[in-house]
Amino acid sequence: MNFSLTHWINLAETNGVRLLIILVVALILTRVWKAFTSRLVEISKGQTRVGQMREQQTRTVAGIVYSVGIALIVAGAVLEALPELGFDVSPVVAITAVASLAFGFGAQSLVKDVINGFFIVIEDQFVVGDVIQLNGETGRVEHLTLRRTVLRNPAGAIVTIPNSLVGQVANLNRDWSQAFIDVTIPSDEQAGRAISTLEKIAGDFRNDPDWSAALVDGPRVLGIESLSLDGTVLRLQVRTILNRKDDVARELRRRIKLGFEESRILLTNTHKVEFHGDLVPQTPA
Repeated sequence: MNFSLTHWINLAETNGVRLLIILVVALILTRVWKAFTSRLVEISKGQTRVGQMREQQTRTVAGIVYSVGIALIVAGAVLEALPELGFDVSPVVAITAVASLAFGFGAQSLVKDVINGFFIVIEDQFVVGDVIQLNGETGRVEHLTLRRTVLRNPAGAIVTIPNSLVGQVANLNRDWSQAFIDVTIPSDEQAGRAISTLEKIAGDFRNDPDWSAALVDGPRVLGIESLSLDGTVLRLQVRTILNRKDDVARELRRRIKLGFEESRILLTNTHKVEFHGDLVPQTPA
């Protein structure tokens, strides 16, 4: 033990300065890399919708770049420090190469996760904050790495999906959102009067300063969508800014209900039954 202690003391005296330099350089590179990735996010910030989307994308990419960079810095520092501690790195490199090959065969799904995650980020398919439909799940992207995508569904549950399983993706939160609102009136109701009422409601909604900021286009009355025994279906279309589609649709439905009540336009079929003649049963003589 004394020999080992003496050996390490002598090693520290001869190579201590080099080890300290390696440590200091690794710490400096870590700080510089963190500042670089943080600066990328700061530069991408903007007040417009496009600027906010660019910020989300840059933040996602910066997080991945930071993690990869830190791993490379730590690995490089360890490889530089091992010779100073008296270890021969040649066997270490050879063992690492063999282990990497074995790991590659045994972790093909993990490699596929990373490759697919790389293309998800580079192609900007979705970023943290987007609402997407993926593998039968709909939810907000809470976390995104090269290996996995984490969603929070409407029930509040966290859903983790490996990137290798990511196939067809529907991004519901890119640029703008769209909603269609169907209004069914009885078949014997005048469609022209109902359409005129909807046009007035849509125009008032567009001019309302409390809601105009949430609108991208519309609401506009598209006309008669379908005819059936249940009635005549009229359709409205509205495009909104991100995350406001449901609020706008609810307010439009409320205004349509009130507007149709004021105009005495029915929204559901009402069957009127009339009885003619004497309903009192006649007692036979």
